[in-house]
Amino acid sequence: MRRLDLVFASLLLPLDFLALVGAAVTAYALRYSRFFTEIRPILTDIPFNRWLSVSVFFALIWMALFALAGLYRLRGRRAWNTLGRVILACTAGAMIVIATVFFRLEWQTSRFLVLAVWALAIVYVSFFRLFLHLVRKTLLRARIGHQRLVIVGHAAAADDLVKLYRDAPWIGVTVERHLKTWNDAARKELGMLARKNRLDVVLLADTELERKTALDLIAFAEENHLEFRYLADLFSATFTRVEMDTTGGIPVLQVKRTPLDGWGRIAKRLFDIVVSLLLLLIVAPILLVFAILLLIEDGWPVVFMNERIGERGRSFRLFKLRSMYRKYSIGPQFGKQKEAMKLEQKLIKEKSIKEGPVYKIADDPRVTPVGRFIRRWSIDELPQFFNVLTGDMSLVGPRPHQPREVEKYAPHHRRVLAIKPGITGMAQISGRSDLEFEDEVRLDAWYIENWSPLLDMYILLKTPWAVLKKKGAY
Repeated sequence: MRRLDLVFASLLLPLDFLALVGAAVTAYALRYSRFFTEIRPILTDIPFNRWLSVSVFFALIWMALFALAGLYRLRGRRAWNTLGRVILACTAGAMIVIATVFFRLEWQTSRFLVLAVWALAIVYVSFFRLFLHLVRKTLLRARIGHQRLVIVGHAAAADDLVKLYRDAPWIGVTVERHLKTWNDAARKELGMLARKNRLDVVLLADTELERKTALDLIAFAEENHLEFRYLADLFSATFTRVEMDTTGGIPVLQVKRTPLDGWGRIAKRLFDIVVSLLLLLIVAPILLVFAILLLIEDGWPVVFMNERIGERGRSFRLFKLRSMYRKYSIGPQFGKQKEAMKLEQKLIKEKSIKEGPVYKIADDPRVTPVGRFIRRWSIDELPQFFNVLTGDMSLVGPRPHQPREVEKYAPHHRRVLAIKPGITGMAQISGRSDLEFEDEVRLDAWYIENWSPLLDMYILLKTPWAVLKKKGAY
């Protein structure tokens, strides 16, 4: 663990305490200011000393909630993840305050004070944490507080790590040496660095190193009190979520494909139903307007139903606003499928901008003027909220692909079929159609393995910005 990280972690407790007490004091000052007292006179006076002592007590309770929310982990989190946890923990703290007021029958307690403390606590705590985050990143970029590391290995992954640490100083690692192998000469060289206190970490980046040699390297790290890390082997890299079952006294590792099991699956489904209903009410006028425009432009039907492959390889009908001329559209509701399919195969060979099993035709001549507009702004995908309500899709998840595309999947591509496909997802906010298929699979696999409600919220909030940028839209 970097000393710099320990210093910043130790600052979190006093800063959170100051932020929470500061939020309470600010809320008190606002309530007793002339501006607010003229709007709503104070019915029951609360002495400041009493308010301050109560605030200190509840600040300690809120900090305990922060600890339960993982906000004091020594391992750093992303800024947006930290913000989400702060909001949840502060909301839980506010609920405790409200419950205390209710059970003590202190009805005279100002509702404004409770709400103001909740909002100001989120702002103050988030501000201090963001400030610390920026200061820490600035110091690391200046190579202050770096861990000094040696990489042992001759594989391409070792060279990639050297380049990564050199080009991204904010990670906080400086590579002192890159040794191709481990032998007596390497032991002597690293021993000198360790004795001069110029080495903190040994990283083994060769997964094919002989067991005896690897154990000798581990022993060297132990002898010199160095942190030892190693590059994940095939199984470690493939499975990032495992649970140990010791039934019968024999330890067996069980691979967990996704945290979307049990309550996670229930929570995600309830969230999908509620939010998709709300969004359908909001976008209904937009759907109606463009349905009429498509009807005027090229007639009925205006909704395009396309077979896609969803969770566990099950097929379903995906709904979209039709963006192509009817004579070129492929689906059970359109005629002349043979000619339309033949044209599509020709366009895929000539104009597809993606490699792999998934195609994407640039400047597709089959798209209508209205269709080009709704594709550009992803309006054609709004009917998929109905797919969410029927349970075929989720708001957030991997892209759903056609059966003829899924047939061409490599075995590792099928990991994305572990959960329901989504209207938006990691791929959609990370480049849309500009992404190569392998990058799309990598992002979706990461989402499946690291799903959380906060991650879904982050993706949903970022989706409109990805659409407005219009990057990767065709």
